[in-house]
Amino acid sequence: MNSQDLARACAAAAEDAKATDVAIYDLRASSTITDFAVVCTATSVPHMRAVLRDVNDLVGERHEVYPVYAERTPQALWSVLDYVDVMVHVMAEEIRDFYKLEDFWDRKNKL
Repeated sequence: MNSQDLARACAAAAEDAKATDVAIYDLRASSTITDFAVVCTATSVPHMRAVLRDVNDLVGERHEVYPVYAERTPQALWSVLDYVDVMVHVMAEEIRDFYKLEDFWDRKNKL
C-alpha cells in the first residue's frame, strides 16, 4: 500500500468513527519526516479514544498496516498515530483552533 492510499484509508477510518473536519495534507515536497498528514477533530475525550482505536483497528483489519508508534493521551486533547509515511493527528477542536497546525502546510497541498 502506498502512502497516499494509506492516508486515504486512515481518513476514511476517522470518518467512520465520526471524526469531523477530516483533512489530508500532502507533505512530500515540504517534509522529510512524513509524506502525508491526516488531521481530524474529536468532540470529547471518549470520542478521541474511539477515533484512535477505530483508525488503528480498521486500518489494521482492512489493510494489515499498524502504526509504529502511537501517542495515545486523549487527556492532552491531541494524539498521534505514526505510520511513518502517514501521521494521523486527532485533536480536540479548541486545540486544533489554538495551534493552527494546518497553517504550517500550504493549503494547496490539501487532498
